[in-house]
Amino acid sequence: MRLPMIILLVLTIWKAGNGSRANELKADGKVLELDESNFDSAILSFDYILVDFYAPWCGHCKRLSPQLDEAAPVLAGLNEPIVLAKVNADKFTRLASKHDIDGYPTLKFFMHGVPMEYNGPRKADLLVQYLKKFVAPDVSILSSDSAINDFVEAAGTFFPIYIGFGLNETVIYNLAVKYKKKAWFSVAKDFSDDAMVLYDFDKVPSLVALHPSYKQQSVFYGPFEDSFLGDFVKQNLLPLVVPLNHETLKLLKDEERKIVLTILNDEDEDQSQNLIKLLKAAASANPDLVFSYVGVEQWEDFADKFEANQKTKLPKMIVWNGNEEYFSVIGVESLDAEDQGTQISRFLEGYREGRTERKTVKGPSFMDFIHSLFGIRTVYILVFIVAMMMLIQSIGKEDDMPRVGSQDAVDHAGSSEAESSRYGLEKKED
Repeated sequence: MRLPMIILLVLTIWKAGNGSRANELKADGKVLELDESNFDSAILSFDYILVDFYAPWCGHCKRLSPQLDEAAPVLAGLNEPIVLAKVNADKFTRLASKHDIDGYPTLKFFMHGVPMEYNGPRKADLLVQYLKKFVAPDVSILSSDSAINDFVEAAGTFFPIYIGFGLNETVIYNLAVKYKKKAWFSVAKDFSDDAMVLYDFDKVPSLVALHPSYKQQSVFYGPFEDSFLGDFVKQNLLPLVVPLNHETLKLLKDEERKIVLTILNDEDEDQSQNLIKLLKAAASANPDLVFSYVGVEQWEDFADKFEANQKTKLPKMIVWNGNEEYFSVIGVESLDAEDQGTQISRFLEGYREGRTERKTVKGPSFMDFIHSLFGIRTVYILVFIVAMMMLIQSIGKEDDMPRVGSQDAVDHAGSSEAESSRYGLEKKED
């Protein structure tokens, strides 16, 4: 009888321990402070948890903290609560290393224990709107015009929106599950002629894809078979023509299609806007390619990687694989001001026929490389150390006292490495 009693006692103690830990980790509207002792327990306790890996000395982290405090009670009050938490990654370095934290602040969103990097907005109200996507139904059922409008408004502008008019939800359910992290999905069971005019479709069933932030939409009338429907959904996860910047570039990270990149002088110029309209027409006719553009005025460093700058004849078109290689089409290296539509067609024809020259994306400069490894603060530290060493050596020469030997240099170098390991992470958000 003693063995069962011991087992019962152990189970009682184990449950009590878990109950105590559960009481510590509540979705009570406050940002949880996690460390190596309770991190795994928190990830297992909550279906949805956003974790901020921060450093106390990081300026970006200090600005983010009150935004998380403001968003936490709103997210905790959802039907499917989302918990916000933070980890002092500068103190708990093993935990930071385990989750591949290479800059501060880094936000990671855990869904049922599975992490994904959070690349959304960081202002409280926008952060709440963004995260609501992940706890929404896979397919929302809409029963009136007002329900459709409310759904579109609540969805916001961060993700594309798919609305099936006259569709059964089972038709798009599998795709909705597959792309849950990238888009909103819904079906409208009842709607008026006004909705048909507003969303620009003239028969049912149809699937409308909206990109509110780009004011773009596309309509698909079928056939509603897996391959055709899947292609439409996948191709419309991006707008027809993607303006490249730090945020939209992240959207292309997993893109398998080649990217037709047009490099402009200034995106805001009237002639550039006219060219973008032509690119949209080309994108509609070539859904197997992603079309994008960037202005030298808007992002000079990025354009320079493709040998495009203020001295280059622009606009310039290339085909980029999203990595280290790109192709220029022989004979169509840049576009003239006249009849650009014909020139775009010639460019695409030349690319498809293989009249191309393979090139390599330019790497970072030496200083950019140093910055990427250490961060600007560490660069300053290294420069300061070198300057001090040179000053000490010059004093030693003047006093004829050559006592500063190689060991001192080694000691200084060792201290700089220690500093870089601690401070080399703050620049990530920039």
